[in-house]
Amino acid sequence: MKHNFYTDNMFYYDYSTKTRVRLELINDHWISLRKFFFFLRKAEFYDQKHSLFDKFLSFYYQRRKNSLGNKLGLYIPLNVIGKNFTLWHHGTVIINGDAKVGNNCIFHGNNCIGNNGKTTDAPVIHDEVELGFGSSVIGNVELAKGIKVGAGAVVTKSCLVEGATLVGIPAKMVVKNDS
Repeated sequence: MKHNFYTDNMFYYDYSTKTRVRLELINDHWISLRKFFFFLRKAEFYDQKHSLFDKFLSFYYQRRKNSLGNKLGLYIPLNVIGKNFTLWHHGTVIINGDAKVGNNCIFHGNNCIGNNGKTTDAPVIHDEVELGFGSSVIGNVELAKGIKVGAGAVVTKSCLVEGATLVGIPAKMVVKNDS
């Protein structure tokens, strides 16, 4: 079974070949993000294997991921985010190693997903959740499928209403989208 390492930031493939070549040549930040997620997925893939050589490859790809992540301001541990993850902007995206982020989630950058500093409980974010720029999810929080979190919002309490929109500090539900 072949593993697809290029499922993250799929919008890249919406561009023409000419545009993608130009992005490569100017070393655009989307290219760096694409490489980061490639290294992350490769490290996750080899981390699941049991041979000594596979563990070495996992270590190698983790080093590459961490090196690029330090330059981009990203801290995303192995096996934390689901498939088809989209990150629109690099810079200070921190995800706790105990957190879980579902499939098809979108982060707009400058996000923090972590514990509250008092306990080690980390957030659980279900599928298709979208976090606006600068939003944070802190503590033992669960977000249901399809929730949208506004820019700059700080989520400190769980929201189990699918399709809700959360805004403010602390975040409160303002709209339930019927999509």
